[in-house]
Amino acid sequence: MLHRTYSKTAQHILSCAQTMRGGGVERALLRMAEGWLREGRRVTLVLGSDAGPLAAEIPPGIELIMLGDARYSALFRLGEHVRASAPDLVFCPGNHYSAVAALTRFYLGRTSPPIVAKVSNALVRPEQGRLGAWAYRRWLRLHPRFLDHVVAMTPAMAAEAVAEMRMPPERVSVIANPPAAARPDAAPMPLPAGRYIVGVGRLEPQKRWDRLIAALPRIADRQVQLLILGEGSARAALEKQVAALGLAARVSMPGHAGDPLPALAGATVVALTSDFEGVPGVLREALSVGTPVVSTESSVAVREIVTAPDLGTIVPREDPAALVAALDDWLTPGRTRPAPVAADGDPIAEYLALFDRLVAGQQQGF
Repeated sequence: MLHRTYSKTAQHILSCAQTMRGGGVERALLRMAEGWLREGRRVTLVLGSDAGPLAAEIPPGIELIMLGDARYSALFRLGEHVRASAPDLVFCPGNHYSAVAALTRFYLGRTSPPIVAKVSNALVRPEQGRLGAWAYRRWLRLHPRFLDHVVAMTPAMAAEAVAEMRMPPERVSVIANPPAAARPDAAPMPLPAGRYIVGVGRLEPQKRWDRLIAALPRIADRQVQLLILGEGSARAALEKQVAALGLAARVSMPGHAGDPLPALAGATVVALTSDFEGVPGVLREALSVGTPVVSTESSVAVREIVTAPDLGTIVPREDPAALVAALDDWLTPGRTRPAPVAADGDPIAEYLALFDRLVAGQQQGF
């Protein structure tokens, strides 16, 4: 028997998160949940662990199902919570949770409500070896079997989903993340006294902050500081690199920032040096406050954000000289900063319109 609800719209949305340790996927999810609640929808979040700084951003009114287990495998039983909660729709907030969505569909079968997943990371991964890339492509092409719909954050990411997942185009939508807003309740972050470069993101190998640290001694301005906001497993290795290069007086890594917008607004330039990304929110956030960006070509979406030379510079992933040259260019005294770039559209309304359409479509199938 098919999953049934009392509503012909997505009045009850269920999603999941592993922890609240500070990833961009989880932060965007909380912003979306806040918007859905504001529009009168019921939102349930199945959460492995609320340990982490993002716990302070969990919106009031959300219904939490706490698993008390920060392991990814704890979410493999999501289907049981979906069956017990009977939501109208399940939202998978990023690529990291695709296996959870697959197991949920397998567990529920024809009783499953629609499952919608957001593409949060690149689907083409140049850093993978031949065998890894082959296995990843095979996995992606299973996604149409367990996902009803995919949301990409830009047209190029949508095209990548169609090409790599073999997802039918009518089952792919383009909806941006809700823009970041200032958080007056966030603890203030000490900022460098002079000019500085800022990077915002988890301290994980994917982000390749080692590239940015290695570039700092080669930059012409030997007084410019580097501020990296985020936390993660690569902290010890990055701190060792900073010490080895004698940069302790110029590099600060104070951890997670509850509100990174003041640091972005005060920076001379924002840098992103990742191997791969989805649609890097930090680039949009930097441009929203009029700060130029330097980014590796870590996603097809980067050029959809940095659309003109007066907004920033895109460099190859493995070109240290190009990274240094781009940073030097934007650090030139008197360099004109871009005008703030306003966000377009209403992502909350667009998501709810999609969810309502999918739920109504399932109802018509009864």
